[in-house]
Amino acid sequence: MTCRVMLKSVFRCLGTNPVAGYRSMSQSSLAGKVAIVTASTDGIGLAAAEALGKRGAHVVVSSRRQANVDKAVALLQSQNIQVTGTTCNVGNGEEREKLVQMTLDKCGGIDILVSNAAVNPFFGNIMDSTEDVWDKILSINVKSAFLMTKLVVPHIEKRGGGNIVFVSSVAGYQPMQALGPYSVSKTALLGLTRALAPELGHSNIRVNCVAPGVIKTRFSSALWQNEDVVDEFKKQLSIKRIGEPKEIGGVIAFLCTEEASYITGETITVTGGIGCRL
Repeated sequence: MTCRVMLKSVFRCLGTNPVAGYRSMSQSSLAGKVAIVTASTDGIGLAAAEALGKRGAHVVVSSRRQANVDKAVALLQSQNIQVTGTTCNVGNGEEREKLVQMTLDKCGGIDILVSNAAVNPFFGNIMDSTEDVWDKILSINVKSAFLMTKLVVPHIEKRGGGNIVFVSSVAGYQPMQALGPYSVSKTALLGLTRALAPELGHSNIRVNCVAPGVIKTRFSSALWQNEDVVDEFKKQLSIKRIGEPKEIGGVIAFLCTEEASYITGETITVTGGIGCRL
């Protein structure tokens, strides 16, 4: 039998479309899973919720404003994604607990946490940053990420295991000028990933991190809307353009599937080719 005949036989088994078999597997690879994605009504968080939902997960989206939650829920529902939405300020312990309890009540369990919430209230020389700036950045970007993890782990354990994914940044490797405190908080997430992975491995919970480069989101608009900054970044890029949120969302979803079942404690850099090394 020639290779061509063999391939035709394989494609016939998969259906008329040669990639149908792969597509159906990817679309259902997270069927029955429940995923909480924090700060998920815009940008990378929304893209992650969309990617997880398209693979079959029931996604729970949240942000601080109800109007943003309603808009994200409507968008995801229009794509036939199972979605539940609620308001949540992850810096508030009571609201974190409410988010988890609502997920349990409405979805029956938790399999995945994507910790995406972050703030950056400061732009300037790091030596001009105040104690209040550091408190706010570390509280939301690092402490809340850990405390959300601590809340969901017992429930993920009840499901036999699952996934935690932290969203860091290229700034965690290469601190960006004028974004010193924010960059330090993103470096901390790299360490948190490595610290948690061996602790949770025995519970069949994988812990990974994604470090995006400059992505076209509202959060990073001060960077990509500045032509001089973009031109400077492009000098470091192998792919000479700004990234899109869906390019991060897809990587996050991949890390939560069985295709990534032997990956834990890692940070995947999605930067368009910027060199990343601590």
